[in-house]
Amino acid sequence: MTNTLAQLSTNDLRTLVDSITSGRLTSPYSELQVSRILPKSLSHSVSCNLQSFDRKGFSPPQIADMLGLLCVDRTSRDANNTAIDLVTSGPEADGVTNRDTAVVVDEMFKHASNSVLVVGYAVYQGQKVFESLANRMAEVPDLSVAFFLDVPRSKGDDTKQEIIVSRFVSRFKDKQWPAGSRLPQVYYDPRSSSDTEAVRSSLHAKCIVVDRQQVFVSSANFTEAGQQRNIEVGLRIESSWLAEKLSHHFEQLRDCGIVERAI
Repeated sequence: MTNTLAQLSTNDLRTLVDSITSGRLTSPYSELQVSRILPKSLSHSVSCNLQSFDRKGFSPPQIADMLGLLCVDRTSRDANNTAIDLVTSGPEADGVTNRDTAVVVDEMFKHASNSVLVVGYAVYQGQKVFESLANRMAEVPDLSVAFFLDVPRSKGDDTKQEIIVSRFVSRFKDKQWPAGSRLPQVYYDPRSSSDTEAVRSSLHAKCIVVDRQQVFVSSANFTEAGQQRNIEVGLRIESSWLAEKLSHHFEQLRDCGIVERAI
């Protein structure tokens, strides 16, 4: 196995297998074809690798089977060795080599193939924070993206809830999401901005789930400060079991009507 293909993420390998098997990706495996299913930064090297196998006489099913075996091997090893990375924001201490929050979030967004779940409390400077995700949504039209966000009510604010939610939606579209980009689905907990003070609460969780395979849970908000300057700690975990459980949790909140759709 050549280096580039061997070093692809398991999700990218699965995407290649599915694309070759379905006929979406065919010989001669041009760079343009590959760029439609994988990040553009990978398209040239992956195209060259696939073309090399093609010249050696490998048929599309043989290439798909070979990549599929690599996926099976990865999955088998991952089942016994859950990959966990410590991820931090803020100043670097001597001798510490933790992953950087902004880099990890950007990387996860750029490699999403099927679905992205984003759960957050505070969003600020979102046009920058979510730029990679918006670009990926343009590259992969079928990418499903759902946000679960807090819609707060300021202390002492007696504005009607529907107005607070409407203002939040306008701010998100105009200030927190890259202009001209396809919008994600956005959900919120109506208790957070309820007209009744006694029931108010916050959607305080901060996490990302990509392709129901990768999980990132962190203290960092989706702000420039939280992603880069504040001292924050999180974990990036490769676990389909955990990703599925976390995705299902928020899907049930949606399906049971505990959270409502804003966008």
